[in-house]
Order: sequence, then structure tokens, then C-alpha cells
Amino acid sequence: MQRIRLRYTKRGRLRFTSHRDFQRAFERALRRAEVPMAYSAGFTPHPKVSYANAAPTGTGSEAEYLEIQLAEHRDPETIRALLDASLPPGLDVTDAVEARTSGLADRLQASVWEIRLDGVAPEEAGRAVEAFLAAEEVPVERRTKNGMRTFDARAAVARLEAAPAEGNSAGPAQGDRPDGNACAILRLVVRHLTPAVRPDDVLSGLRVTADLAPPVPAAVTRLAQGLLDEETGTVTDPLAPDRDAATAAPTAAAGLSTATVQGGASPATSGDGTA
Repeated sequence: MQRIRLRYTKRGRLRFTSHRDFQRAFERALRRAEVPMAYSAGFTPHPKVSYANAAPTGTGSEAEYLEIQLAEHRDPETIRALLDASLPPGLDVTDAVEARTSGLADRLQASVWEIRLDGVAPEEAGRAVEAFLAAEEVPVERRTKNGMRTFDARAAVARLEAAPAEGNSAGPAQGDRPDGNACAILRLVVRHLTPAVRPDDVLSGLRVTADLAPPVPAAVTRLAQGLLDEETGTVTDPLAPDRDAATAAPTAAAGLSTATVQGGASPATSGDGTA
């Protein structure tokens, strides 16, 4: 068995697809690409796919992750290219590595989000950000499957800043960014807590602390997710440990081979030269 970890995107209009919609599209892509999947046991076998921390419906993303288990060994880049060609534009498979470590889901500690606020001046957004960060607690309400729930949006935010929009040329997800005049961009790092704090919860918190109410719905895009460095507020690539392990394995094997050769002669050349 082989496990491969994939990074994929939700861009443009496909940010409105639900996680269930993506699951159906991805399983069709697996069949179309003829990926040799491992299947679960039982009366209704399913391909072994593990999804990790999917973005909410309606948000774009440059950093979604999943893991598949194969019945036969394949090159990860070949699998990535086949699946990318089998999915619709907007659902793009951008990276693939062989899983050589455990705990991918545990490495998804935080997300980097970008929120485009059309109709909001950067100065107004900056004042709202200052008020939000100055608050010790920002209680917000959200309806969950168990009813209305109140929780602290401030505790989950590791970093938040406002900046002017840079037109349609900024960043990889420019298809999610409509044209506009007055426009501010919020960039934030949100910890993955329980209950989960979403970008719209932070917007609700900005409304509570600074009465910030964008005239049109915000365009939200996840730019990254992974391990959180609390000192710098940066988020690192969760697939990096697998790449490092893949690089270290051939080096260790080469070192072992060299040590074997230097440690003693082979039986065919030992002693008097006879086997």
C-alpha cells in the first residue's frame, strides 16, 4: 500500500461547491484517471480517501489537503497530473507527495485567509482592525447544528492586518476578486480551535467592535494552512516533513552502502583471493 498526499484549490465559481460536491467530483476523477485505489471492506466498498479541514462553502482556497491510499505504487507527480486533468478548471491539484510521516491533520494548526472588502476604504478597515485587536474578547454568535452558539472570535486570531487592494493582479486567486473602487484587503491568520472560528466570524467581530459593515458580501480566500509559528504568526507548508523524509531516505541509504564497502572486503576478494 502507498499513501499520497495532495494539495488542491477551489477557485472562481467553484468556491461555491460544497465539500460533498467536491467528494463526488474527486471520486469521479479517480475513476477517470484510472488511479489504482485501495478500497474499504464491507458490502459497499469506498476508495480510501481522507479529507482534512475543508474550507466552508462559498470561500475560495489555494490550500486544501487530502490523502489517498493506493493498491499499487505510483509516482506522486504522475498521479497529480492525471487527477488535475480529470477535474474541472478551478479544482486544480497543485502538489503531491508520498506520505512518509504521520499526522497530516495534526499539522493543520492554522489558516492564512484573505478577505476582500469592496466598498470599504482601507483607512476604515484599518481602524476596525485596531479596535478588534485591542479587545480582550470578541463574542460572536453563529447558528450550528445544535442551535445558536456564542464564542470568542478574538482568541482564534493570531494575526490580522488591513491593506489597500492591489487590483486584479495580486495573488494567485485573482479570479475571486471583482473590480472595485474603494476596497480594502484583510489578511489574517486564524488558529484551528474548537469550535472552529471562520472568516465570517471575524467579520462579525469587526461589526461588533467597530461597526464595520461592508455594503457587498466579502470575497474570502484561504491562501495557506499548516503549522503555526506563534512567535512570527506565519504558517508553514504541512507537506514539507514528507519532502524532507523523502530527501533523507536516499542519503541515509547511500551512507549505509558506503559504510558497508569501507567496513570490509566482499567474500570474493578476501584472504588469498579465493571465494
